[in-house]
Amino acid sequence: MRNKLTLAMAALGILALGACGSGSPSGQTASTAADGGAGLEKITVGVIPIVDTAPIFLGDSKGFFEAEGLDLDIQTATGGSAIVPGIQSGSYDFAFSNYVSLMVANDKGLSMKVVANGVTTSGNEDGDFGAVVVPKDSPIKSPKDLAGKKVSVNNLSNIGDITVSQVVKDDGGDPSTVDFVEVPFPEAPAALENGIVDAAWILDPFLVQAKGDGARVVSNNFSDFDPELDIAGYFTSTDKVAAEPELTAKFQRAMNKSLEYANENPQEVRDIVGTYTKIDEETRAKLVLPRYRVDINKDAAQKLGDATREFGAISKPVDLETLLP
Repeated sequence: MRNKLTLAMAALGILALGACGSGSPSGQTASTAADGGAGLEKITVGVIPIVDTAPIFLGDSKGFFEAEGLDLDIQTATGGSAIVPGIQSGSYDFAFSNYVSLMVANDKGLSMKVVANGVTTSGNEDGDFGAVVVPKDSPIKSPKDLAGKKVSVNNLSNIGDITVSQVVKDDGGDPSTVDFVEVPFPEAPAALENGIVDAAWILDPFLVQAKGDGARVVSNNFSDFDPELDIAGYFTSTDKVAAEPELTAKFQRAMNKSLEYANENPQEVRDIVGTYTKIDEETRAKLVLPRYRVDINKDAAQKLGDATREFGAISKPVDLETLLP
């Protein structure tokens, strides 16, 4: 059962940009924009300003994209709903989104193509950057106990409720009885504390807040779903890849180098996050960082695709050959 709960959005400001990006997307494609640095090809990349996207900001600051002849214009969106349309309209050359959103887009015939991985679960069952939490005195002790309960996710029919449903099923519960409701992450800790929901799926930095207020983790749903699950990646349209293979290859090389650097330098990740979000230093120090890796685990991706279809977000089997690099 899936409902929509309308709550105030004001707290989204915690993820607002400090001083990055330059207003609305320019609408220029890389092939037409040439007003970046001397000899550099300007490209626009749409991202959500969260910990997941730290590698592209870090790679840009380290000159990895400039070394490939690219001048990045990083544009930020408050959520994924504007990302795919931005690729369709040509406002973005490349963009960041979770894999379920891209599976849904392709199921609707939009032909999106992943060109680089983005973020991967920590793989640690004792702690991840996303989790289902309950009040400390809740009778909910394990994922199967979520059956029949009201559980918040930030978007319905997406990677949150898909992975939680699978985890509930794997634990012996009936995922069809979970009442998923839509609550923005910044509002989820309060919704949990005030009894509006029985459990909340939350990502950092709001997970740090919830646990600090006494919430108890029932499931680290990404790592519980699959410890090798890749969550999101950088993508564009299949038409863009076909029309500009050299540009795609340049972006892919720079992005992969950025992922490797971020994975090897966690403190620099925490530091760079402070330049494009309002997450304070104390909270950044407590964050459980995801893994940033180049290779996409196709077995875990297939499992995610199967679950996405089983729980009704897509209507036909996922085509990983088309979707993944």
